Amino acid sequence: MTIYNGIGINSRSNLSRIVRLLLFLVMQGVAVILVGFAALFLSFEPVWSAEGPQSALVRPSDARTGSLLLKTDDGYADATRLGVDVDLTVSGPTIRARVTQVFRNPTQDWVEATYVYPLPEGGAVDTLKMVVGDRVIVGDIRERQQARVIYEQARSNGQKAALTEQERPNIFTNSVANIGPGETVLIQIEYQEPVHQSGNEFSLRVPLVIGPRYNPAPVVQSVDLRADGGGWGSATSDPVPDHDRITPPVLDPAQNAPVNPTSITVHLQAGFPLGEVKSHHHAVKIESPDSATRIIRLAEGEVAADRDFELTWKPSAEKAPSVGLFREHVGNADYLLAFVTPPSVEQAERKPLPREVVFVIDNSGSMGGTSIVQAKASLIYALGRLQPSDRFNVIRFDHTMDVLFPDSVPADAQHIGQATSFVTALQAAGGTEMVPAMRAALTDNNNDGDTNYLRQVVFLTDGDIGNEQQLFETITAMRGRSRVFMVGIGSAPNTYLMTRAAELGRGAFTHIGSVDQVEERMRDLFAKLENPAVTGLTAKFSDAAADITPAAIPDLYRDEPLVLAAKLDKLAGSVEIKGRIGDRPWVVTLPLAKAAEGKGLSKLWARRKISDAEIARTTRQVSPEQADKTILALALEHQLVSRLTSLVAIDKTPSRPEGEPLKLTELPLNLPAGWDFAKVFGERPQLPTPPTERRADVGDGRVQVAAAKRPLPMVAPIPDTVRLPKTATDAELKMITGLILLALSLILLVFNRRPMFAR
Repeated sequence: MTIYNGIGINSRSNLSRIVRLLLFLVMQGVAVILVGFAALFLSFEPVWSAEGPQSALVRPSDARTGSLLLKTDDGYADATRLGVDVDLTVSGPTIRARVTQVFRNPTQDWVEATYVYPLPEGGAVDTLKMVVGDRVIVGDIRERQQARVIYEQARSNGQKAALTEQERPNIFTNSVANIGPGETVLIQIEYQEPVHQSGNEFSLRVPLVIGPRYNPAPVVQSVDLRADGGGWGSATSDPVPDHDRITPPVLDPAQNAPVNPTSITVHLQAGFPLGEVKSHHHAVKIESPDSATRIIRLAEGEVAADRDFELTWKPSAEKAPSVGLFREHVGNADYLLAFVTPPSVEQAERKPLPREVVFVIDNSGSMGGTSIVQAKASLIYALGRLQPSDRFNVIRFDHTMDVLFPDSVPADAQHIGQATSFVTALQAAGGTEMVPAMRAALTDNNNDGDTNYLRQVVFLTDGDIGNEQQLFETITAMRGRSRVFMVGIGSAPNTYLMTRAAELGRGAFTHIGSVDQVEERMRDLFAKLENPAVTGLTAKFSDAAADITPAAIPDLYRDEPLVLAAKLDKLAGSVEIKGRIGDRPWVVTLPLAKAAEGKGLSKLWARRKISDAEIARTTRQVSPEQADKTILALALEHQLVSRLTSLVAIDKTPSRPEGEPLKLTELPLNLPAGWDFAKVFGERPQLPTPPTERRADVGDGRVQVAAAKRPLPMVAPIPDTVRLPKTATDAELKMITGLILLALSLILLVFNRRPMFAR
């Protein structure tokens, strides 16, 4: 027997068996270790929990849906998160909305969060509450500059503070200071708005995302510095001086999971038996407690905030109510809200008037994706509706402009064929210089004052520009006998621009949110274009002294109701409304004693009076100083957010320890659904690390997301930020792990099939 290190072995074959046994045990140990590593790689459990703050640094692979990572000097930090809950109660003619924004700080830093978000342009924002733990802090209305000073002082003192500011009538900013590590702060705002009615259909719209705004570069003008004209200097005129306030960062959906999850609930109390209730862009669940009530919730619970929510409802009867009258008593005054729909006069009952229709189509970068498809389909449908007696022209614009014909041409087959080919070939790219296109459309070469000749401008766009005021001033100065009809295109159009432009242009506004709506919405628009408007409208109260809004009652088109709000010294007598439908007189008298109780009518009246003052300022009926004085007085009296007032809420107890730094974080928005990121921001450059968010250069050295519709050479360098995975797993890593496990399985199979010891 041979002795090896004190161990007796009968033969060399037995030694071979022992070596194979040792190798087998070693391989099993290695397999266990590799399987452990594989299990580690496959684990993507969240690192944040409700029990405590997340670690300051995380890995890109730890990102979850709704989260955003920011690059730091040491790695990647999870950014402040936002969730939104929208609760709406429809009570007859009015909507009361409560929007709750949940700011959660998963970092170990003290942060200040700012969030730019949209609201309905006609909404009267009147309430701000900040909830910290079990404390509720109610906000106060202050003059805007005063509110800002109060907020900044509280921020500096380490106190929790919230500030709600209006940037546009449909764009607001919430700033929340001193959110501690691991803390959650709730900001709740409330607003009032009227229900929208068109013919037999009632509706509401909740904007959920702001499309990136295009801001024209400042214009440098030469100015005379001396009375004798001997010296010259330069001055800069910026058409969007507040562009920094309306340009939040925007995420590339190809690089990031959606953020800002939103839930929506609508309590619909129509005031009449309901028929069809429909959500046009979101799947919903509908409960029916009774014939006049519905409860509508999102079917998915939460959705990405990347498109507007639109809900419509119709009465169960064939015809909707044509008159509505509601009242509210506040203080020493009565407030009235009246809806009156004039009867329709069919085209066949009158001699058709010849028309000149100028179509304008936006083919800028923001119209890329599904928006340009909707716009082209809408315009081609409109061309097919023209009559042989009509004349027309087509203008297309981005940062350049083309007018198809030198002047309007007859709507014959040849010209319509040329226009159809022109529209079909359009591609979306470039900036959005809307003002020159509007000027071209309103230029009237045949302004002979012929009242039997109608001139109509149909303007198709998403309206995503920052220089709205320039467009309004252009319409006011050049409208002449033209009437402007705005067609909002896409999932999140700028409805403030659309409604105000149509109002100043004495036209109407319609919205097309999907290709499926093109025919229906354009058919409704042409019903307005082809039928007589109700003109010369007046309202007169028999016994009460009334302050009526709108100050100048606009013309009405087919199926549009006249919506009047009034402040009365007493609720007595009646209101008589007169006008003309084509060449026929029309009159209706409403007894005020039969008005039903309404909610929030005083707020709606004040909000519409503020809008009247803004329009008077634009049309130069009053000086800017007079308009601002009126707006400030109304906003303070009725406790509303406006261009000149803000809501501010301050927690009296300081929470941030003295000496602890405060980090500012701007919460990003999703790209509106259907938009093409590359069309808006330019093709993606090949960077070592793909971008998380994108901003673009307006041409004056400042970085703005709103100018991102310029062509690629205008795009500024992109910050080096992390690419987020589209899901919670990593496919490549899992494939490698799977191959390792497969190889180990084959090795173990071989060893298990071979006999360990010979008999």
